[in-house]
Amino acid sequence: MKFVCFPTAAPIRWARLALLSTVLMMLSLPAFPQTQDVPPPKNPDTGPQTNTDEGSGPTMRDRTKPQQDNPVETLKVNVDVVNLLFNVKDKSGHLLPNLDKDEFQISEDGKLQAIKYFKAESNLPLTIGILLDTSMSQDRVLPIEKEVGAQFLQRMLRKEDEAFLISFDVNVDLLQDYTNLSRDIRKGMDAAKVNGGGAVGGLPGIGQGPVALNPKGTLLYDAVYLAAHDKLRSEVGRKALILLTDGEDQGSQLKLQDALEAAQKADAIVYTLLISDSGVAMGTGAGLMRKLCEETGGRVIHVGNNQDKLQKAFDQISEELRSQYSIGYTPSNNKHDGSFRKVEIKTKNGYKVQTRKGYYAAAS
Repeated sequence: MKFVCFPTAAPIRWARLALLSTVLMMLSLPAFPQTQDVPPPKNPDTGPQTNTDEGSGPTMRDRTKPQQDNPVETLKVNVDVVNLLFNVKDKSGHLLPNLDKDEFQISEDGKLQAIKYFKAESNLPLTIGILLDTSMSQDRVLPIEKEVGAQFLQRMLRKEDEAFLISFDVNVDLLQDYTNLSRDIRKGMDAAKVNGGGAVGGLPGIGQGPVALNPKGTLLYDAVYLAAHDKLRSEVGRKALILLTDGEDQGSQLKLQDALEAAQKADAIVYTLLISDSGVAMGTGAGLMRKLCEETGGRVIHVGNNQDKLQKAFDQISEELRSQYSIGYTPSNNKHDGSFRKVEIKTKNGYKVQTRKGYYAAAS
């Protein structure tokens, strides 16, 4: 092979070849170093854990499908009309579903408001969340809760209605997402299991075997908050949460007021069915649950550990949710300051009105 040399052009060509060779070598290198240090994931393959990181808010583990990003579409409506759902009972506690608009007056922060809208709402779509206490205190009553609760939803839900199921103990778990199918409801109920929080070996010298510990307790307030904020807030129509619990919270990151505020902002009615192994509600749980329920337009029903009482309680809730009125007004206070406004509905004949005690105004 012969090489022909051109005295004037050779240095330029060799320079170009050297430059081209350097560029090709650079292009062949990886975009990032292969030995880059990557921190290990937190809680690998276990999904988000409630209360694992101090300072972070409560989370709900989704047990219905593999962990993945689940974007939530939120409907935001900026309107200046306040709508309230309520039912009315006589002095004997009987529902009165056929009253006229002229029977009612409504006030906000003590000032009478002009009623713009009134209608009996027996067919408005309904979304129900069932929250099952699966802590150790519910060990013997959980089976009847699951059976009677499933029967209630199967009777209650119509084609346009939906329900979801959450359990709470040392964690908050979504057991069944929105559905109105009986088989899905049964599957979700079957997934509810009592969780005592694990066990450790017996103390030295005692030799009595494992001692059950409940390091986080019963995350009742966290569960209510997550159900209202994460599940119901973006829904429209009538919304209700039904809690089956003894009313005792232990270890929640949030307080009762946080749970109450989330339920109010979601326009959700809260019912609590007080149920426990002993049949008797202990501690301060009953009183705290009464505040949560009455402030949102629901109520507390004591069922003890009696299956017949539990059945009747669900029947009462069903009847109340199907015998509601809807009333709307444009508030005379038109400030968008995010403040809480107290609302009161009265009747001319002194009937008892069951509704939420107020709402949070829109913020500018």
